[in-house]
Amino acid sequence: QLQASGGGLVQAGHSLRLSCAASGRSFSTNAMGWFRQTPGKERDLVAAINWSGSNTYYTDSVKGRFTISRDNAKNTLYLQMNSLLPEDTAVYYCAAAYVSDWYVLLRREVTHWGQGTLVTVSS
Repeated sequence: QLQASGGGLVQAGHSLRLSCAASGRSFSTNAMGWFRQTPGKERDLVAAINWSGSNTYYTDSVKGRFTISRDNAKNTLYLQMNSLLPEDTAVYYCAAAYVSDWYVLLRREVTHWGQGTLVTVSS
């Protein structure tokens, strides 16, 4: 029901925009977020957004470089990633929470996961 896309191979300093399209139901009243995972590590929350888009969260390492947004009319979540670093290399997953505020995503309380899209940043 969540389809992530937009990953790829880019050089450090360049940008990518990830998209997460929902189908089958609306997530317009649910908080959503982007997680990322590297081999052997846990899936960590990178950015999150409340149902209306008025409140966002970013992990410290991406503040000022990544921007999360959503278009509820299109049932789509975005992650604009600028000034990419090699350490941003990971599989990125979109996710939806069962409530409208993003705080539950910090506890990985996710009801729906996207399938993941690989982002590789070369130095």
